[in-house]
Amino acid sequence: MATAIPEAAPRTGAERPRFAVQKHWARNLHYDFRLEIGGALVSWAVPKGPSKDPSVKRLAIHVEDHPLDYLLFEGALPEGDYGAGEVIVWDYGEFEVVGPAGEDAAAALSEGVMRIVLYGTKLRGEWTILKTKMGGGKRENWLLQKMQDEFALADYDPESEPASALTGKVPQRRG
Repeated sequence: MATAIPEAAPRTGAERPRFAVQKHWARNLHYDFRLEIGGALVSWAVPKGPSKDPSVKRLAIHVEDHPLDYLLFEGALPEGDYGAGEVIVWDYGEFEVVGPAGEDAAAALSEGVMRIVLYGTKLRGEWTILKTKMGGGKRENWLLQKMQDEFALADYDPESEPASALTGKVPQRRG
């Protein structure tokens, strides 16, 4: 049963775009990193989750965009459905693009590198997401990396903060 999604306040255009990181127990535990860009949630699956350690680069596999109403989804996707399993909102907040293509997120994505500042409950400060040639063209692989700033934390493990930033729920691993 899915948790009700809080009704979002109407957007005036003055706010920063939103982001979410959903912790997802599907076939394998992974984190879905989602940025609100161009009326959709541009999404990456991050198998080991984001690290606040600037020395760590995390694989981020670009996946299909999701609708904006999925931003704060928390609940269970039914067996037999794509991505079946438990989902929590591990983190959420707003972000801003700081380069290298100015503040244009779509342009930064098309160029394959985007520097952003996250204003989340767990993830804060500057991050870079960079497209790579890894994977031999089978999938679009990127790297997600925390930049050195006051929010950096050496040896960080996202499992050290297991609860939903939205509800406080800590689901049990399945099977």
